[in-house]
Amino acid sequence: MAENLVIVESPAKAKTIKKYLGKDFEVLASYGHVRDLVPKEGAVDPEHDFRMQYRIIERNEKHVEAISKSLKKASSLYLATDPDREGEAISWHLHELLKERGELKGKTVHRVAFYEITKNAIQAAVKEPRDLSMDLVNAQQARRALDYLVGFNLSPLLWKKVRQGLSAGRVQSPALRMICERDEAIDAFVPQEYWTIDAQGEHSEVTFPLKLIEYAGKKVEQFSFTNEGSAREVETTLNKVADGKLTVDTIDRKQRKRNPAPPFTTSTLQQEAARKLRFSAQRTMRLAQQLYEGVDFGEGAVGLITYMRTDSVSLANEAVTEIRATIERLYGKEGLAEAPRAYKTKSKNAQEAHEAVRPTSASITPQELEGKIDADQLKLYALIWKRAIACQMAHAVFDTVAVDLIAGTRGSGHMLRANGSTLVKPGFIAVYQEGRDDAGGDDENDHVLPAMQEGDLVKLIGLHGEQHFTEPPPRFSEASLVKALEEYGIGRPSTYASIISTLRDREYVNIDARRFTATDIGKIVNRFLTKYFTKYVEYSFTADMEDELDAVSRGEEPWSTPLEKFWKPFIDQVEQIEKSVSREEVAMSRELGIHPESGRPVSVRMGRFGPFVQAGTKDDVEKPKFAGLRPGQKMDTITLADALVLFQLPRKLGETADGEPITVAIGQFGPYVKYGAKYVSLKEPDDPYAVTLARALEVIEAKKIADANRIIQDFGVDNIQVLNGRYGPYITDKERNARIPKERDPKTLTLEECRALLAAAPVRPARGRFGRRGAAAKSAKTAKSAKSAKAAPAKTAAAPAAEVVAAAVPKAKAKARPKAKAKAKAKAKAKGKTTAAKSASGATPRKDA
Repeated sequence: MAENLVIVESPAKAKTIKKYLGKDFEVLASYGHVRDLVPKEGAVDPEHDFRMQYRIIERNEKHVEAISKSLKKASSLYLATDPDREGEAISWHLHELLKERGELKGKTVHRVAFYEITKNAIQAAVKEPRDLSMDLVNAQQARRALDYLVGFNLSPLLWKKVRQGLSAGRVQSPALRMICERDEAIDAFVPQEYWTIDAQGEHSEVTFPLKLIEYAGKKVEQFSFTNEGSAREVETTLNKVADGKLTVDTIDRKQRKRNPAPPFTTSTLQQEAARKLRFSAQRTMRLAQQLYEGVDFGEGAVGLITYMRTDSVSLANEAVTEIRATIERLYGKEGLAEAPRAYKTKSKNAQEAHEAVRPTSASITPQELEGKIDADQLKLYALIWKRAIACQMAHAVFDTVAVDLIAGTRGSGHMLRANGSTLVKPGFIAVYQEGRDDAGGDDENDHVLPAMQEGDLVKLIGLHGEQHFTEPPPRFSEASLVKALEEYGIGRPSTYASIISTLRDREYVNIDARRFTATDIGKIVNRFLTKYFTKYVEYSFTADMEDELDAVSRGEEPWSTPLEKFWKPFIDQVEQIEKSVSREEVAMSRELGIHPESGRPVSVRMGRFGPFVQAGTKDDVEKPKFAGLRPGQKMDTITLADALVLFQLPRKLGETADGEPITVAIGQFGPYVKYGAKYVSLKEPDDPYAVTLARALEVIEAKKIADANRIIQDFGVDNIQVLNGRYGPYITDKERNARIPKERDPKTLTLEECRALLAAAPVRPARGRFGRRGAAAKSAKTAKSAKSAKAAPAKTAAAPAAEVVAAAVPKAKAKARPKAKAKAKAKAKAKGKTTAAKSASGATPRKDA
């Protein structure tokens, strides 16, 4: 057995590192976090110095056992998890678990950090170990505690005031607000008309565009001409005074230099991958993780890029030297910048990494990897490689020229301008150009102008006015949203992907044409939080909190300081809103008008199952009439006329041949046709508002045929039937389902045989609030939790930096709130959804959000 045990986060990384360290080292993976807060109220206890109650993550328990077993035969333990707060916390949690078991006695424990998975970097890190950084651990735990306190107190309030299954997060809520405010700005936008006067000039048989910049001695602004009449008047005047000719007045020639962008940070990588490759932030980070951990392109797995969670733009001297050597080899000395370019990080606290995202070896070109690695991996690697190479290349040089031309005689006050540019020296542009969000039209300088001299005559052709309207601000794309989050200091680069995926998973936003729009439920949640928790969704509050967490990571203040500042005013606000704000206030009801037949008020509001329209009020003698909105309809834009159409359901279509009445309506599970006491679902493209009697009869007949084929035998006694099911024939009496022995033909079963098989079958779970499946899942989950609790008792941390103690202390009451069990269940459910999406490497998803 190896004398040294190295622990990393993912098995892919473990395999690569093992190759570099040799036989004296065993490398195992923790598969992400090994411990987390218990998923119930009281896991963070504000009344006892924010004591945090942990337990081992069940799915990773086997990996901890494997580590424990290997450690018994080793003399040294190297904790080599990722070099950021999350990685530091993973190492600390594992260290605490092993120490608690007494398995660190007589062992030497080291913390090693590396920013690229290459032989030299790994071996150098092992030679220069350090101690665990409790400042980084404390910062991560303070963040985890904050997110827990927000989630376990604000989310249940949303369930009570809006609907079940919603969530409110410390960083996701400001991000949602950002999207909603942009939507509001677009909805409130009133376009303004304006006209531009453009023309074509011709000189030396070359035509080029012209733009009016001065008219009647006044500078032309965007709104100088706001209607067709004024624009046509300008056209007439200019054509008359120019008489088909313009005179060159002045020529301004300049040389312009453009410098390359710095190498990638996590944020700029996500933005550029969205712009150029159309990758989501989540996809970009998954591919970057694979490139970092190691990709086999012929000689075993090799880490192709440096650590991808960073806000640093600096590069190591060795990297700059290799990049410049690669540039000289591929593009010659003229492609090199005169001196090495140094980039400085603007962030006060770069994301615990020393370098920007770059290739581990600039000499490995994208061309060498073609056909050897996954196509998407290659696209992302090429983007990273080009950006890193370009940052050390020579600047691009443009010759620019601006020619002003007079219409009429000098002093007329009418001036047009031609702009042009010529790329003289491409420099870095030969390799890479940074993308832009929402770029406008063609660059007015991207034209080559003919040689002209002052006093030359230029032929005026095609002078015309063109109508324009101002446009609203564009909706956020993933790239522009990430950029805005970074500018406002909301979250950290490693959290952007999870913020966006949470907004999408909670159905707070839709993505249409790669742009975000807030859904009705997203708007409701945002309005609720903005109105009643204004302070906590303000951009400055979130950014200031991030600054405090950064201060904790630098050791400048105790981990409890941001928690103490946050907790008391926050929980007081939660309790006040819970008591004082009704569900009706939060539903954002909007009056649409009066029903023309009943005279009752018609409104739209948000309900437990989504938005709906309502005719009447709860105070009326007659019960209100309800109808859900159709797909695509929005609460903010639905009209009275739209609502009246919705009230047409249920529609009476006629009768079956047997005299059963046929109606069509929409239920909890979608549109359906009812005939007599039976139901059949309507599937697209059938529209419940337009389906005909003939079509309904077709659907009913198809249902009858399917039901007939489903029933193999019906004994007509005690509900006993033999049916065809999804997984084959079975016996049922509506209380029990029994399997049929493989050797028996279900058509020949007798009533006595069916009774015997049913008697041996388990009783089906009763239908509860969430149906049979929900009840079964609940029972299974309860049993599983009991087993887990018995096998692995929860542990409690008195403080992030403190010793772990037994969880047998009295249960903490962190401003205990009602329905604690319901909250714990929902929290566990939400957590389960999150962790289900594992990374390609097989590691447990990191809790960066």
